[in-house]
Amino acid sequence: MCTYASADDSTRVLKIYHDSDYSNHKASADAMKMGFMAALGEINNEVQGYKLVLVEKDHRGNSNRSFLTMRQFLADPDAIAILGGLHSPPYIKYRNFINENGILLLVPWAAGGPITRYPDGENWVYRLSIDDTKAGFKLVEHARQALQCKSMHVLLENTAWGKSNHKTISATIGDDSQIEVTWFNWNTQQSSARIIIRDIINSGADCIIFVGNAVEGSHFVNAMASFPESSRLPIVSHWGITGGNFLASTKDALQQGVKLHFIQSCFSLRDYKQLPQARKAVESAKAVFPKLSEKIEVLPAPTGFIHSYDLGRLFVAAISKIAISGDIKQNRSALRHTLENIKTPISGLIKTYRSPFSPWSEKHDDAHEALGLEDFCMAQYADDGGVTLLSELKAGAQ
Repeated sequence: MCTYASADDSTRVLKIYHDSDYSNHKASADAMKMGFMAALGEINNEVQGYKLVLVEKDHRGNSNRSFLTMRQFLADPDAIAILGGLHSPPYIKYRNFINENGILLLVPWAAGGPITRYPDGENWVYRLSIDDTKAGFKLVEHARQALQCKSMHVLLENTAWGKSNHKTISATIGDDSQIEVTWFNWNTQQSSARIIIRDIINSGADCIIFVGNAVEGSHFVNAMASFPESSRLPIVSHWGITGGNFLASTKDALQQGVKLHFIQSCFSLRDYKQLPQARKAVESAKAVFPKLSEKIEVLPAPTGFIHSYDLGRLFVAAISKIAISGDIKQNRSALRHTLENIKTPISGLIKTYRSPFSPWSEKHDDAHEALGLEDFCMAQYADDGGVTLLSELKAGAQ
């Protein structure tokens, strides 16, 4: 466990637990940590005399370890919120526990649709990330319009996250006769990936819609590179691949011409020098993480930084308005309510947020989603390893 912006024993503190996979998807965890701490750094990691401390909690991609973090959070009289991580399954599996126990969960990455949609009472989960109720539409739209793909093969990890994407992708494609689906499990190895890719190529598909994370994604991309160039299919991917050591594992395959496009939010760190809010974010990050923020234009898992910074800005705006007391449950409840009622525009990297959250209801099930479909773009890796947005590029509103 690591803490940042720590304080001495005499200082009052409020902790933000970072429930993330620091073992298997460290790139995403580090990027999220850096972005959120950059936002806190803009107020010197302090609010109303309380020091704001980020505490790393490595769940290693295991939902049970994430659940342990939730229980530790509830027992900690100084813990104000949990910053979520890359994986959706723990937040889908324990969604009822999170909301029934008043765990304030801020989500800058995990994209599973059900995470923010709790219909049975107060909703304690707020997301600023890709939302899988919309991501599938963007992936299919890009495959059709940019790649002229008519016969899509959907390649999905066999988890709650994969299943939520299957629902959206199937509804978007519309005609079930056009949909061929292959499910794969975590830890699928290179040999199995090659067999799956071979079968998809032989099925007559002209592109692949992929939903999976970095480890398995690298195997499928490398498997595609093992076939003759004339046989290869373009891969349109969810952004889960960008969360780990994917690029280092697939650099040769991508240089050999495997076509890979993936969804991202519509801001690129390549543009940060041109935008005042982005320059401010990077300077704040450099003050805390000077080594991690070198060449930030090619930062691994850049949207982890982008989303966590913007979410951190919203967190700071909300916590600055509540009357912090010695009652942590009261503080959490007040912060939850204030997040739903941010009225002052807050500038971020992706856009300026105007009432990003509102009270949740089944009729308004996007109420705890700070981003919408208009904020999603497609991207690819550049030769230098950085992420470059494709033709849908739009600058972040300042």
